[in-house]
Amino acid sequence: MSSEIIRVLIVDDITETRESIKRMLQFDQDIEVVGTARTGREAIEQTQQVKPDVIIMDINMPDMDGITATEAIRRKHPYSQVIILSVQNDPNYMRRAMRVGAHDFLPKPPMIDELVGAVRQAGEVARTEQEKAEQEAARTGSLSLPGAASPQTIGNIFVIYGPKGGVGSTMISTNLAIALSMAVKESKVALVDGSMQFGDVPIFLSEQPRNSIVELAPRADELDPNIIEDVMSKHSSSNIHILAAPPRPEMAEKITGDQFGKLLTYLAGIYNYVVVDTPSYLTETTLNAIEVATITVLITTQDIPSIKNSNLFLTLVDALGFHRDQVLFIMNQYDKRVGITPERVGESLRQQISLAIPLDEKTSVNDSIKRGIPLMVDNRAHPVAKGIIQLQHILREKVAKLEESATESGY
Repeated sequence: MSSEIIRVLIVDDITETRESIKRMLQFDQDIEVVGTARTGREAIEQTQQVKPDVIIMDINMPDMDGITATEAIRRKHPYSQVIILSVQNDPNYMRRAMRVGAHDFLPKPPMIDELVGAVRQAGEVARTEQEKAEQEAARTGSLSLPGAASPQTIGNIFVIYGPKGGVGSTMISTNLAIALSMAVKESKVALVDGSMQFGDVPIFLSEQPRNSIVELAPRADELDPNIIEDVMSKHSSSNIHILAAPPRPEMAEKITGDQFGKLLTYLAGIYNYVVVDTPSYLTETTLNAIEVATITVLITTQDIPSIKNSNLFLTLVDALGFHRDQVLFIMNQYDKRVGITPERVGESLRQQISLAIPLDEKTSVNDSIKRGIPLMVDNRAHPVAKGIIQLQHILREKVAKLEESATESGY
């Protein structure tokens, strides 16, 4: 860290806590507490006045919770980095904090070394982003936000998971990413191949990316938008950006679940939508992707092994404490001539099937895969493509409902 002072704002509704945090920081000569606030609204006002590099924010406050305040602050002051403090050891809090742009999430009360280290790291990020913006302003003559996309973006992560091979998760992932980019004007969409050993996303898109997730995941704690822009590949036939799986199976060992989760969360700060294709087996990286996901799309078909595995997955969701309302259950390759209907499966598994994508009887899907041209590019009138378009509508509506529910519950 340079000798420049890191300016810190402390936000907590308890006076003793504010003073305790202030005492922890006063021994570091590179850190200066420039203000304190008791509520989320005061934090927004103080940020406008003192323009801190780092804000230490309590999550539970009477008038406005720390996550809502963080979102408001990051929209107006994207260079101010927020460290959330919470006594709640709940992954949902952490996911929501990171989605609204928080830099870090620490348990309350924090250890002094942990807090000082987090403030120093956040201060460095704040200064780096500010310097990049000033350099860009000098080059273009106008002040712009750093990187390939605005850090104001609060993106959604959609994990596509089929607990049995052959249910069409990669086909759905690739077409869904394109459908989202087409549906929302000027939206930025990332398609991530989370099948670390045998990813097929580039084949489905007829692309040969020169970079892969190996260039990003090990650097999950030191990412910036420029690094992301250098590594991601742009699909030649649409506006989506692709992050390929490792080029060789043995390279999958270089990527941990924690790194993958952090990477996806960071991408959601740059892209409006992050679509993640996953393998049928539950790896550490897949579980971490599901943990940070806004919504997990669970895919079944009408065959008994697929339904059985979907039931096992839903049981695991319950056991891990995930919320079922963050799972969107769909049926692919639906054949009306088969007596196993979406309604019967949903009733049996206690999870409604929200969409049935029809069986492709003309092998158009297989042809599109062989040619590397998704249906959403080549034939949007196809019944399967229409099903994908309906899926993106359902997902966006579900996101809106989840956000409304979170606001009402005071998260």
